[in-house]
Amino acid sequence: MMSILGTILIGLVAGFVARMLKPGNDSMGWIMTAVLGIAGSFLASYLGAAMGWYAPGQAAGFIASVVGAIVILVIWGMFKK
Repeated sequence: MMSILGTILIGLVAGFVARMLKPGNDSMGWIMTAVLGIAGSFLASYLGAAMGWYAPGQAAGFIASVVGAIVILVIWGMFKK
């Protein structure tokens, strides 16, 4: 349970950092940015566990969460066009 809460808290911040790092005009509100960061954090957690970088249930690191959020932001931009 704590790993899920940790992933959500890291994801909230990671979403905002990803929006600052990715160039371009992404017109979405702060709620969608938070959801994007949480999704990126979960992506990084589960992908890292599948690759053996993290133990199952362990929250991904902040940098991996930001990278995951950037990946989801790029995919979101492709579908939005």
